[in-house]
Parts: sequence; structure tokens; C-alpha cells
Amino acid sequence: MTKYKAQGFSNTFKNARKGLRLVLKSEINIRVHFCAALLILLLAVFLGFSVTKICVLLLTISAVICAEMVNSAIEFSLDAVFHNKYSKLVGMAKDISAGAVMFTTFVAIAVGLLLFVPAFWDVVSNW
Repeated sequence: MTKYKAQGFSNTFKNARKGLRLVLKSEINIRVHFCAALLILLLAVFLGFSVTKICVLLLTISAVICAEMVNSAIEFSLDAVFHNKYSKLVGMAKDISAGAVMFTTFVAIAVGLLLFVPAFWDVVSNW
């Protein structure tokens, strides 16, 4: 038994959509990631990427966006619990979660280079 009311299956999707809207409204980095993702996917389609390569891009993009969302959730949670008061441990936790986003982004850039550089090279060499 739980002290919380069961929210039902449809409400879980409603809450998830609400969370996605909230992060899109409140976090500029997420909006930047979404815009970059759209441009990257359009470029991949334009360059004729295979379904496998597009799936790799989608997984990489989702990893970056999920890392950014988890980072935002950690920051909001810590700010709520500690009422925006400075704490060295809170600062360390926020820095670590931001580092996770940065690491995921660097890996995504490496994946993008591995996928796009040969495709660009093919286009340039066929001109």
C-alpha cells in the first residue's frame, strides 16, 4: 500500500508531457539541443543516411537530451530542498550532473563526426 493515490495509466503520459513542456519552457539548453537535433536529422536525411545511421543519431540525440533533463531535475530538486542556499555539496552535485551532460555531448559530437565526415567527403569528392 502507498499513501499516494494511484494516478492511472493515462495520467502518467499527461505528467510526462507536462514535464517535457516545462523543461522546454524553462531551459534554454534543451531548446538549443532540440533545434540542433532537428537540423542534424534533416542533414542526415539530405545526405541519404541509412536507417541504421539515423537510429544511431536518434539514440545519441536522445542521450544528450535525457542527460540535460536529468541535470535540470537534479538542479530543481536540490534548489527546492536547500531553498537556493549555498552548499558545497549541492554545488558539487550540480557540477557533476553538468559534467555528465558535457561528457554525453562530447560523445555525441564524436559520433556525429564519425557519421558525417565520411558523408561530406563523399559529397565533396563526387563534385
